[in-house]
Amino acid sequence: MIAAQDMQHCREAIRTGSLSFHAASRLLPGRVRDPALALYAFCRLADDAVDDSDDKGPAVLNLRDRLDLVYQGRPRNTPADRAFAAVVADFDMPRALPEALLEGLAWDALGRRYDSFSDLMGYCARVASAVGAMMCVLMRVRDADALARACDLGLAMQLTNIARDVGEDARAGRLYLPLEWFAEQGIDPERFLARPEATPQVRTLTRRLLAAADGFYGRSEAGVPALPLACRPGIYAARHVYAGIGADVARGGYDSISRRAHTSRNQKLGWLALAVARSGVSLMRPRAVALYAAPPAEVAFLVQAAARKAAKASRSDALLEVFAQLEARDRADQRLERARA
Repeated sequence: MIAAQDMQHCREAIRTGSLSFHAASRLLPGRVRDPALALYAFCRLADDAVDDSDDKGPAVLNLRDRLDLVYQGRPRNTPADRAFAAVVADFDMPRALPEALLEGLAWDALGRRYDSFSDLMGYCARVASAVGAMMCVLMRVRDADALARACDLGLAMQLTNIARDVGEDARAGRLYLPLEWFAEQGIDPERFLARPEATPQVRTLTRRLLAAADGFYGRSEAGVPALPLACRPGIYAARHVYAGIGADVARGGYDSISRRAHTSRNQKLGWLALAVARSGVSLMRPRAVALYAAPPAEVAFLVQAAARKAAKASRSDALLEVFAQLEARDRADQRLERARA
């Protein structure tokens, strides 16, 4: 059970840190909304801690240690950690799911770039689909087909975020768009990072990213009727709010470099109303064939972990290797600092 004061801290963190998620969460039933806010607060604050750090490696390793303590049942004495530990205990949260998110943050810390769209999907699976799978766990849904569609929604939302932030990321030295796509358009990635411009070629890449997102939004909808009735409005709302961000990028001519897409309060209210209406209609429809589509290969490990309830699974070799790289880089940085002193 989440302590009242810890829950209030999580609500405030989401209200100020993620307006889109906060708006969608208002349509979830309290039994899901509160643990969802606690989950999202931990994930969001973890993401912010890495993003805001001048040295991202130690921030990720610190997060690894915090997660270890959570799963040992003795979280650090902070509201977000205590609340997330309560969620882990109450819902038997498979450890592989938050660790997938941790791996994605580690990739960010290493400045990883993605050669292919499949490589980018692997990143999106970790930083977004993992959250979708965890949301299913909070709804007490462990059906593999429903989990696969939740992962689809995570992919769609993260691809939308990347499309919205092409310019912001480039100015920060980050590049998520597949390098193969740059080559196909004749764009030098380093030159683009040095001087980001919304050229027709770059707009083509953004349009391509949003087209992929739209496909995953469509696939994800088949999973909503497989969720508890009271949870459906919140998930439909998240789908429409985030897709609305992509629609604004499209209205701006796929220029997410000189402008940043946004949605208004009235638009969000409209999507919340639409989500409620669609949830009622879903009662009268048979389950779509798309519900049973195989999950994308990049998210299959998340579906398997959540469906098995493998809460005590050991860390993967890939994740251990990422941690080893971060630790090695941190030691090298420390040696360099000592040499300069």
